[in-house]
Amino acid sequence: MKYRTNRKTGDRISEIGIGSAYIYEAGMDEAVRALHKAAAGGVNYFDLAAGHGDAFPIYGEAFRGLRKDVFFQIHFGADYSGGEYGWSLALDTVKRSVDRQLRELGTDYIDYGFIHCQDEEADWETYKLNGVYDYILSLQKAGVVRHIGLSSHTPRVIMRIMDEVNVDMLMFSVNPAYDYGQGEYANGSVDERSAVYRRCEAEGVGITVMKPFSGGQLLEADRSPFGKALTAYQCIRYCLDKPGVLTVLPGVRNTADVDALLAYFDQTEEATDYSVIGSFAPPQASGKCVYCGHCKPCPAGIDVGLVNKYYDLARAGDALAAEHYRTLQKNANDCVGCGHCNSRCPFGVAQSERMREIGTYFA
Repeated sequence: MKYRTNRKTGDRISEIGIGSAYIYEAGMDEAVRALHKAAAGGVNYFDLAAGHGDAFPIYGEAFRGLRKDVFFQIHFGADYSGGEYGWSLALDTVKRSVDRQLRELGTDYIDYGFIHCQDEEADWETYKLNGVYDYILSLQKAGVVRHIGLSSHTPRVIMRIMDEVNVDMLMFSVNPAYDYGQGEYANGSVDERSAVYRRCEAEGVGITVMKPFSGGQLLEADRSPFGKALTAYQCIRYCLDKPGVLTVLPGVRNTADVDALLAYFDQTEEATDYSVIGSFAPPQASGKCVYCGHCKPCPAGIDVGLVNKYYDLARAGDALAAEHYRTLQKNANDCVGCGHCNSRCPFGVAQSERMREIGTYFA
């Protein structure tokens, strides 16, 4: 397992976490074994926007005595009064749901308390008006909620709430389909979605990734909006390459699913290379580096993708990115203009010209 640090909180979080949409389907015994296997493999971050309320006793049993070793993100607005997942903006419903989750999880604190599923600005206004946000703040003051999170599929709403709230973590739907305008939750343009990633990185707000496989569509050619299948490992690496992302949270059903996820770290560079998405990227994505690394190796030893990432972040106001750029052993000024990266870039980026642009910017 590899880990990334949330700069806002100092928490060291596993690059792969676990989502809880399906875990209850396995039944108590198999689900507990799956969660134990995940924890043994280094997974320490778990999203509890569960598909069914039966998931919470499973987590309570699995992490009995191990609570301090894991992070739970719990959603204020997820409602399980009918058993299956529901959504509510009513304060009393939210309180009952959170109380139930804490009781069945066997815990008295929440690592990340999430403002849940804010996809319209009207949702946020209602959330505040009904007192749900104030309730989260009161629990934070009491020490029950340690950090504040935000869950949304909509860049415009994310930016609005981040202007108002000191968010420590964002849960965002990240995958090539949504980023390129394909799918139910493909909200926002290419540039708007990129702005979310860059703002989070610049402000130290970590991103936890939901729907990394677009509900499984990207894994099957006949269901993919692109008519081509990607592997789970390509999708995971795509997410982890995005600025701000700390952890990817696929759902699991059993121990076999956990084994498959943990095998990500045993994959070759070729097995995780997602540059094929360049063949179905929309016109508005052409000429924009996505940091995929397909241009490697650079004859001059430059990490072209990383140089591009630091440049984009620095222009977005990330002073730390500028510092990181200046500590690189090889940077844009070392480019010899051979064109190797230009010929390999699946997104049509004129990297040699961009290296000159980047060198001038940092100079």
